[in-house]
Amino acid sequence: MGQEPEAIDEAPRAGSALAEPIRVIIVDDHALFRRGLQMVLEVEDDIEVVGEAGDGAEALARAEETVPDVVLMDVRMPDMDGLEATRRIKEERSRTAVIMVTMHDNPAYLREAVRAGAAGYLLKDVSKDDLIDAIRQVATGGAFIESQMLKGMLSEMKPGAATPSAARNLTKREREILALVAEGLSNREIADKLVLSPETVKSHVAAILEKLNVSDRTQAAIYAVRNGLVESSTAT
Repeated sequence: MGQEPEAIDEAPRAGSALAEPIRVIIVDDHALFRRGLQMVLEVEDDIEVVGEAGDGAEALARAEETVPDVVLMDVRMPDMDGLEATRRIKEERSRTAVIMVTMHDNPAYLREAVRAGAAGYLLKDVSKDDLIDAIRQVATGGAFIESQMLKGMLSEMKPGAATPSAARNLTKREREILALVAEGLSNREIADKLVLSPETVKSHVAAILEKLNVSDRTQAAIYAVRNGLVESSTAT
């Protein structure tokens, strides 16, 4: 299977239709990297860089001042790291989406970023097109995480202590399919693995999305990881 990032195609934000530019702040402790990102983004008509910060504490202040739609956040920074800053930003303004932009492809960082509330996770060698796509996707409520990184994260997951209420109605088969969705498998690949028809898998996936109240496979996978619904024994 390919390693394309899992992304969501969702309706634009209510009332905006993305008529206004997506407001972005860039958070990284390297000024040269911040400037490089700004140069990449400023040529896009639908994206506006409204601020930058060199650490997590400064990011909180900039988020308060500028009310961004999207924060591009480094993981490792002095004073306050990106994970803690993400937690606080999501606590204070849940509609602001955070994308981690980092050199670390460690599944543990991705797991903690997802649990902190990040909607995206990109490596710093990401292509311009994928970066722009990620910003647009998370600005409309979506998620953008490369499927192989999700799979690597799941391989290190431990079982959750309790099942959240939204997932209690999942059947055993739906949980099994959810685990495979979280690994990045397509409906056809899941069907082959479980000896089911693609139509049956499609129906199960639709039921999973409805029960979890999410609109996309990637959001379902993130929900599963965030809430401990997928055990490490299910990953391959």
